[in-house]
Amino acid sequence: MLDEVRERARPYFQRVAPAHDWHHVRRVARLAETLAGEYDVDETVLFAAVWLHDVGRGREDRGEIDDHAEWGAREAAGILSDLGADSETVDAVAHCIRAHRYSNDVDPRTREAELLCDADNLDALGAVGVARCFTYGGELGQPIHDPELPPEDDDTAAGATQFNHFHKKILTLPDRMYTDAGRALADERQAFVVAFLDRFEREVAGDA
Repeated sequence: MLDEVRERARPYFQRVAPAHDWHHVRRVARLAETLAGEYDVDETVLFAAVWLHDVGRGREDRGEIDDHAEWGAREAAGILSDLGADSETVDAVAHCIRAHRYSNDVDPRTREAELLCDADNLDALGAVGVARCFTYGGELGQPIHDPELPPEDDDTAAGATQFNHFHKKILTLPDRMYTDAGRALADERQAFVVAFLDRFEREVAGDA
């Protein structure tokens, strides 16, 4: 069934910007596979959730819906039911999708939901995370950096610049990991981001 789920999911990403495109979903799948090797999980639930977790992202980015996780959970339930999944699997996958969103107040109740959250957040860290952050900032038309607005003076929730966004959100992601396997990878990726930001600041100052 998972091959069918993947093929049903892919068309939803035809008009999605690079930061949340099909390549992102594939990276999350590879990370989920790495993390899942450490645990006893229902792979059907986990990977159905992985392939479907961002099917609503394009619609949210285009302003057609408010919450891609909530919409995506309902859409995923319809897809899985159409493919003959039992109600328990449908509900489990829908929960994973609702819980994966960073800004939602939905705590993951299952190991599969925890692994999806960790894999999705890991893709926002490290070298890939740096690339995605600046790509998404470009989509929104936000500045890369403003030397007159350091992170400590930025009162926005997500950061008014992409440099500040790293400090407001990206560097906090290791604290949001739910699994030991996720934390181990997150710590390594966070160290890369810290080194990058240090180099960035030195270059902005003309010191490197």
